[in-house]
Amino acid sequence: MKTRAAILRGVNQDFEVTEVDLDPPRAGEVLIRYVAAGLCHSDEHLRHGDIVPRFPIVGGHEGAGIIEEVGEGVTRLAPGDHVICSFLPVCGHCRFCASGKTNLCDLGATILEGCMPDGTFRFHQNGEDLGAMCMIGTFSERATISETSCVKVADDVPLDKAVLIGCGVPTGFGSAVHAAETEPGDTIAIYGIGGIGINAVQGAALAGAANVVAIDPLANKREMAEQVGATHSVAGAEEAHELIQQLTHGVGADKAIITVDIVNTEVTTAAVHCIRKGGTVVITGLADPTKNTVEIPGALLTLFEKRIQGSLFGSGDPFRDIPRLVNMYQAGQIKLDELITRTYTLDEVNQGYRDLLDGKNVRGVIRYDT
Repeated sequence: MKTRAAILRGVNQDFEVTEVDLDPPRAGEVLIRYVAAGLCHSDEHLRHGDIVPRFPIVGGHEGAGIIEEVGEGVTRLAPGDHVICSFLPVCGHCRFCASGKTNLCDLGATILEGCMPDGTFRFHQNGEDLGAMCMIGTFSERATISETSCVKVADDVPLDKAVLIGCGVPTGFGSAVHAAETEPGDTIAIYGIGGIGINAVQGAALAGAANVVAIDPLANKREMAEQVGATHSVAGAEEAHELIQQLTHGVGADKAIITVDIVNTEVTTAAVHCIRKGGTVVITGLADPTKNTVEIPGALLTLFEKRIQGSLFGSGDPFRDIPRLVNMYQAGQIKLDELITRTYTLDEVNQGYRDLLDGKNVRGVIRYDT
């Protein structure tokens, strides 16, 4: 069939919205009609070369939609089912899935290639194979994806809001709850209040942190952070360090979470100096994998037993955390509607990313019914 999609053909290029060919689902796959897609910064990293995928690629890795067709052997899903997509597939039986680390599932090895686990592609144009970001390519009206990327939700879940639970919400929430292991009474410093950081704020607050310090140069993002659980907000790392010293009587933050757009040595150094002895720095933000972005005195780790912890998908389990976060949203425990600054059409995808880079959006969302 034909579908319209936003394709990225190389570094420093804009997304091209065009018609492409889409294969029907094979064994273990489903055809999904997307209702909404989130404008996550990771796709912008592709455009700027901070992460280099196989080009050309259909963008988008935060999506929710309705199943229209299922391939051979698919029994867990049926046409008409509403699903939130996980940007990390979960096979359930590799070494990492078997040990409870489903966010590190071996199927994730091909997410930047954009192909299915068997190495083949479902998007094509003029005889050329097109990848799908994280195997799901949510910047397309429809996609053929693996059933391992789909988490079924109830039909009454508003997919244009719950779409954020495919990436931004569990990544940020889990960075605070799973990776940082926030405990009641903790002081938590969060560097960078975008689509990930704002949910780290929610996670830290819900986990019982006494002080949640949001650090971002933009006033609108600091204001949003205070609306969803931050007890304090400051513009820069130096101001945060001074504040946290006052709040903790010179001890330091229990944990720091780095969710800035591009991780660099300045922010990692500031975070390591900000935490107390035995504290943890969680790095969730991304940067060019060929560059060293964590450079600190090793003595700080040895003499003070400080720890640096990476986190992917908030160190959580998509098939556990996505339904749980949906339930929390429906119960009013976490905010989603308030995080969506603006909605866009697929044709406005480049404008959406300009707004993100200009600091106007906490999260932008593409809606396919507009």
